[in-house]
Amino acid sequence: MTAGGAKRTSAPAKKPRRDANWRTPEGKPVSCLEKIKVLNQNIDEIRQLSQDALEDAVLMGCAEDQVREVLHDLVEGLHNPYRKKK
Repeated sequence: MTAGGAKRTSAPAKKPRRDANWRTPEGKPVSCLEKIKVLNQNIDEIRQLSQDALEDAVLMGCAEDQVREVLHDLVEGLHNPYRKKK
């Protein structure tokens, strides 16, 4: 739900590709296999934890769309402490 109680319409969730082409800030592919492995493992863990949180919330009577909005807001609110100042 959005402010005012209107339902947010959203496209079906995209499942992150297993073979994600990780890129550097310059757009070049990340070539280190260990880095790619860690990045993919992180995404798998985030996906599973998010799935578990959604299932728990729904089983406890929460609205699915609200849980999805909270998860979306959580991602949007992440802070990059390494961003270079312009």
